[in-house]
Amino acid sequence: RVGDSPPPRADLRKQARQLENELDLKLVSFSKLCTSYSSTRDGRRDRYSSDTTPLLNGSSQDRMFETMAVEIEQLLGKLTGINDKMAEYTNSAGVPSLNAALMHTLQRHRDILQDYTHEFHKTKANFLAIRERENLLGSVRKDIESYKSGSGVNNRRTELFLKEHEHLRNSDRLIEETISIAMATKENMTSQRGMLKSIQSKMNTLANRFPAVNSLIQRINLRKRRDSLILGGIIGVCTILLLLYAFH
Repeated sequence: RVGDSPPPRADLRKQARQLENELDLKLVSFSKLCTSYSSTRDGRRDRYSSDTTPLLNGSSQDRMFETMAVEIEQLLGKLTGINDKMAEYTNSAGVPSLNAALMHTLQRHRDILQDYTHEFHKTKANFLAIRERENLLGSVRKDIESYKSGSGVNNRRTELFLKEHEHLRNSDRLIEETISIAMATKENMTSQRGMLKSIQSKMNTLANRFPAVNSLIQRINLRKRRDSLILGGIIGVCTILLLLYAFH
């Protein structure tokens, strides 16, 4: 209410200690629940493997976990509220020495709250991880048992499906290898084409830089062509003369 003074410092500290004690007991019980949940699941899993009991049923432990988690969260919320009230009381204190002592006490209660919060979240995360793993294992066991209890025709069909799936995987792998080889070949040919273009460009540059050399090369080619024509003509004339001589 408006105008009400904050609770005395001793009352706030007393409430904080009571909540801390309750939280400590609750967290110990919460941790034991997590441990017993894991061991109970292990024991039931061993019995299940011998086909003497059905799949695990930890619904009662799950409900207990949810209830304790809610209770601990409520206690953490109450302790946070008490710490906030102590902070308000500390800020309103007028004596510096008293204020310093209150700040030290408040910091100690905040550290305790932080430790309890961290421990609660860690234990809760471990419990959820164990439950998720056990549920997953139970689902896998159901699938295995369903497969084992199936008829011979279903088993045979399943084996055929598995073989076909393996063949498809092998085909996919071969196709991927072929594509990889084709891509490597394409890259190699592209690289070679680039090298040839570079060589041609250099040759053109040299020809442009040395026109006299280019002209000399053209003359040499023309002379070779002329010599080839003369030689061809001489061979043709000789051949005709030999034919005429042979027929006469």
